[in-house]
Amino acid sequence: MAIKAPFQLLMLLGIVSLASSVRDSSRPDQENPFLFKYIHFQTLFENGNGHIRLLQRFDKRSKIFENLQNYRLLEYNSKPHTLFLPQHNDADFILAVLSGRAILTVLNPNNRNSFNLERGDTIKLPAGTIAYLANRDDNKDLRVLDLAIPVNRPGQLETFLLSGSENQQSFLSGFSKNILEASFNADYEEIERVLLEEHEKEPQHRRDLRDRKRQQSQEANVIVKVSREQIEELSKNAKSSSKKSVSSESEPFNLGNRNPIYSNKFGNFFEFTPEKNPQLQDLDILVNAVEIKEGSLLLPHYNSRSTLIVAAIEGKGEFELVGQKNENQQDQREDEEEEEGQERSKQVQRYRASLSPGDVFVIPAGHPVAVSASSNLYLVGFGINAENNQRNFLAGEEDNVISQIHRPVKELAFPGSAQQVNRLLKNQKQSYFANAQPQQREEERPRKRDPLSSILGSF
Repeated sequence: MAIKAPFQLLMLLGIVSLASSVRDSSRPDQENPFLFKYIHFQTLFENGNGHIRLLQRFDKRSKIFENLQNYRLLEYNSKPHTLFLPQHNDADFILAVLSGRAILTVLNPNNRNSFNLERGDTIKLPAGTIAYLANRDDNKDLRVLDLAIPVNRPGQLETFLLSGSENQQSFLSGFSKNILEASFNADYEEIERVLLEEHEKEPQHRRDLRDRKRQQSQEANVIVKVSREQIEELSKNAKSSSKKSVSSESEPFNLGNRNPIYSNKFGNFFEFTPEKNPQLQDLDILVNAVEIKEGSLLLPHYNSRSTLIVAAIEGKGEFELVGQKNENQQDQREDEEEEEGQERSKQVQRYRASLSPGDVFVIPAGHPVAVSASSNLYLVGFGINAENNQRNFLAGEEDNVISQIHRPVKELAFPGSAQQVNRLLKNQKQSYFANAQPQQREEERPRKRDPLSSILGSF
């Protein structure tokens, strides 16, 4: 049976209180299992027009992420006036525009829909959907983040190109000559000339020239240049996201088109959940965007059941996440100790790392986390197991779960009295976001040990 949030919190606080010291994992980034630097992306395709990169599998990094086995993260980047040619994938996609302006065209058996996309626009592309994406901006690169959920093999997705590339032929070329002739009611030579590449009929010197050009352009027919006139043609009848599209099952919705769920002068937190958006319901995913002002802090909190995959898009900062010591090695040790009948003592460990654009970090459910910004920081996140997720803040004036603990329990749980605990909790006048530096002057700070130091000392 699920443990209710206050009791789950008390268990966490008990672990912190019993720990004689808090381990600080200010270790090299590659030893922090919750952080994925930009080098952990594999380049699937790159040429002068842009690139496609895929983050390594989460479950291959650490056993902590076994529940993320079937989720992959892709990054798309393209130059102005370029086009990702038509393709489909054996995966559901949640596409989020990070920067730039795009035209996304989605094909259906009887029609097509085109959408003007800009920063913050998000849309679901169901598995098998043929789509193509153009950068319509004259100057800015287009940057897109995709969360992919494969439908065939867990953690492995396949791309099917309608037009061939050097590494992958058009999927049409996989059919036999007879099937193609019967399907298109045309001679194979015409089909080959119009839809497929000519190999046998093409003179050798032309094939050699074509191959050299291909090598120089690195598969230029995956991301190609388009003219201004072609961009204008693609833009005809394209729709833009609006407040009305928030509840649409097929149109893009923009994270900035609705009021933030948390907001003050230090930051803004925008979020769409399955309860609010039908596109996210069957995948049980939430999408959010967080703006943290320079010198500000997203206060310590944890998610009750959702695991967050968060990408740093702009700015710099740092995150601190509280887990168990050597958590990524814990499963094997637990099995060994269970066999030997040993009791296992737990020790809290702080996992801390700096954030730069392109970095990704994962926040497992139940793990307290705080994020600070050394410059204006913009984050985009996808939450797994999002339905009925509850975000519990551990500090701040509003929605502070610790303040809900009964007075007698506060007396029993903390070194200080309930009165001292309540007074300490009221010191923070901000909610959700706050100044990253303590506001009390040194001479105003109490000399006595803070009664909640055993709780929040992990941060």
